[in-house]
Amino acid sequence: MFKQAILLGLILICFQSSAQIIRTKLPDSISYWKKENKVGLDISQITFVNWNAGGNNSVSGLLKGQFIRTYIKQNIHWKNELIARYGINKQEKQDVRKTDDQLQINSTFGYRTDTISNWYYAGKFNFNTQFANGYAYPNTDLAISKPFAPAYTFLGIGAEYSRKDLNLNLYLSPLTQKTTMVFDQRLANQGAFGVEKAIYDEFGNLIKEGKNIRNETGILVTNQWKKELYKNIMLEHRIALYTDYINNFGNIDVDWQLQLDMTVNQYVKANIGTHIVYDDDIKSKEEINGTQVIKGPKVQLKQILGVGLVYSF
Repeated sequence: MFKQAILLGLILICFQSSAQIIRTKLPDSISYWKKENKVGLDISQITFVNWNAGGNNSVSGLLKGQFIRTYIKQNIHWKNELIARYGINKQEKQDVRKTDDQLQINSTFGYRTDTISNWYYAGKFNFNTQFANGYAYPNTDLAISKPFAPAYTFLGIGAEYSRKDLNLNLYLSPLTQKTTMVFDQRLANQGAFGVEKAIYDEFGNLIKEGKNIRNETGILVTNQWKKELYKNIMLEHRIALYTDYINNFGNIDVDWQLQLDMTVNQYVKANIGTHIVYDDDIKSKEEINGTQVIKGPKVQLKQILGVGLVYSF
């Protein structure tokens, strides 16, 4: 009996020790947040020495970052994203010029009624502006755009279809408010980016200043899709389509980005991208006989090719 008591005591001691070891390995708390951070730098440089065909020495740099915070708990899905890009170019006998400039914040909050459905009741917020002044080079006397001139916000409610296995996201909103902000009075007086322009009398005297804010309400559709085409080659597509209920309903604003990322190794990547924008409120300008003439809206196209360093953490 004594031996059995000793054996039972040893078993209890071992069990308590094992339980203590197991408890110490469990985390103190469970985080429902996931994070993804990427920062990169693309650099290109050309130098000519006694080059018979001619050419200008130049160097270009593009600094970029993407920061994602995602909250997932049961039927709640909340994704927040910050995208920042700024690029410059310096050519021989020219001042430094801006080549890329973007500051974007995206936030989508979704709730689904069960854990099986891929459909969410969703609300979306989007903000876009830039870091520095933009110019119609070589004219650098007057800026044609500035930080918060313009800036755009989209705020709406709708439904979101999300598939993690396909890296696919579709958002449909029948009620979205678009706000255009031009917080530079000179540009606002010109009616830049679709805000109401200033009113002048017949002698050119200012009667009423242009408005700094324009509000619209309409339909917003966004789609994001990412797929690995081949090993270390990733294609990412983003598109946003918007039409206003009141002003020219059916005239669709388009913001479409397509990017191909090719991984060389853990830190070196090459990328090819296009960005197409069409906005009926943004008028084009042409210089005719030394005078700037305002024309209708046109498709805007930006193409990017870069090789550089990328660090993820």
